[in-house]
Amino acid sequence: MLRQKSILDMFARSPIRPLQLHMHKAHACVERLSPFYVAVQQQDWPNVTAVFQEIRSLEHEADDLKRDFRLHLPTHLFLPVSRGDLLGLLAIQESLANISKDIAGIMLGRKMIVPDRLSIAFAKYLARSIDASKQAMETIDELDELLESGFRGKEVEFVEKMIKKLDLIEHETDEMQISLRHGLFSLEEELKPVQVMFLYKIIEWIGCLADKAQQAGYQLQLLLAD
Repeated sequence: MLRQKSILDMFARSPIRPLQLHMHKAHACVERLSPFYVAVQQQDWPNVTAVFQEIRSLEHEADDLKRDFRLHLPTHLFLPVSRGDLLGLLAIQESLANISKDIAGIMLGRKMIVPDRLSIAFAKYLARSIDASKQAMETIDELDELLESGFRGKEVEFVEKMIKKLDLIEHETDEMQISLRHGLFSLEEELKPVQVMFLYKIIEWIGCLADKAQQAGYQLQLLLAD
């Protein structure tokens, strides 16, 4: 009851803060993939399971916040942003949490280990994708300031610079993904075909985290352009 009242109180002021809270929860899912991967490579399966449970719990909390947001978002907003744009941003944020849970679930379920020759590059790739999610979160945190500035002036310039940095990070993950795919291709004959197939899938999904983070930036650019 207290939580419900808190959500309603925030919506009474602005839907921006609930949206930001959801993004923080989604990014928390993404961020937990770092210790998850460390535990996977150590084959510490009890710890892998524990971190997966954390990610799943965070994803459920993000789902609750998403549901509250959709239920309580007013039909008519007295804000210089549209309801549809906010819901579009929410959907992108939701995908970050969902993809994180899927990555962890597959790796745990199949007890997947990244080959030693790829493990360092894989860790860097994962870390950079997490960076993209963090950059998107920090950019979305600027929405309050954007509203106060009326989507004009130095705050807009600052946010545009943040979005450009997000684009750069996503581009770096693209290059890292290409390199990892080449590395995996060179190992295919040494690995089981099904292992190769799922490794390609995990590499793709980690890239999707950076792609979705970049999409959040694009969605903010739409808000700036309106």
